Amino acid sequence: MNAPLRWTTFAAPSRFDALAAAATPWCWAVAALTGLAGLWMGFFVAPTDFQQGEAYRIIFIHVPAAWMSMLLYLAIAFWSALGWGLNARMGSTLARAIAPTGAMFTAVALVTGALWGQPTWGTWWVWDARLTSELILLLLYLGYIALVEAIDDPRRSAQAGALLSLVGALNVPIIYFSVRWWNTLHQGASVSMTAAPKMAQTMLQAMGLMTIAFWAFAFAVIFSRARALVLELESESDWVAQRYRHTEES
Repeated sequence: MNAPLRWTTFAAPSRFDALAAAATPWCWAVAALTGLAGLWMGFFVAPTDFQQGEAYRIIFIHVPAAWMSMLLYLAIAFWSALGWGLNARMGSTLARAIAPTGAMFTAVALVTGALWGQPTWGTWWVWDARLTSELILLLLYLGYIALVEAIDDPRRSAQAGALLSLVGALNVPIIYFSVRWWNTLHQGASVSMTAAPKMAQTMLQAMGLMTIAFWAFAFAVIFSRARALVLELESESDWVAQRYRHTEES
C-alpha cells in the first residue's frame, strides 16, 4: 500500500527526480501551447490601444515577465530559508535552480520595458523608482548566483545564499508598491486583485495565457536544472546508479 503524500514527500532527492522527470514534458507542452495562443491573441486579436497604439502590445511579454521576476525571487528566498532552517538540501538546490530563470525574466522585463518606454515616454530609460528597483533585483539575482557558485562547500554556500536572498526579498515589495509610494513615470497596475481590469477582455485573456506560458516554462527549466544539480550532488548514491544504469540498459 502506498504511503500518503505529505509536504515532505519529495524532499528526498530520488523522489524529486522522479517527479521532475514526469512533470517536465507536460510543462514544456503547456508552455508551447499557451505561449503560441497568447502571442497570437496579444499581437493579432487584441484591439489597438487608443492612447499608445500598437506599441502597447509589448505588455503581453513585459508584464508577465515582471511578475515572474518578483515571484521567483520570493521563491528563492522561501526555499533558501527552508533549506537553511531545516537543513533540507532540496530546498537549497531548488533555490539555486530557480535563480538563473528569475534573472532571465528580470532581464526580459527590463529590456521590454525599455522597448515600450521609448515610443511612449520618449526615452529608453529613466531613474524611475520602479525601473531602478527592478534593476536592483537583477543585480540581486546575479549576486546570488555568483555567491553560491563561488563557495565550494555546499552547506556554507546554502547559508550564504539564504542570507542574501532573505535580505534581498525586501526589494520585492518596493518594486510592487513603488508606483503607489512615489510619484513615478511608470504607469500603475493594469490588473489588480482588488479592482476591475483596465483592459479589454481579449487583452486580459492574452495576458492570462502568457502568464501561464511563462509559469510553465519556468517550471520546465527549473525542474531540468534542479535534476542536474541533484544528480551532481547525489552522483555516488545507490539510487542514481540503479535508476540510470537501468535507463541506459533499456
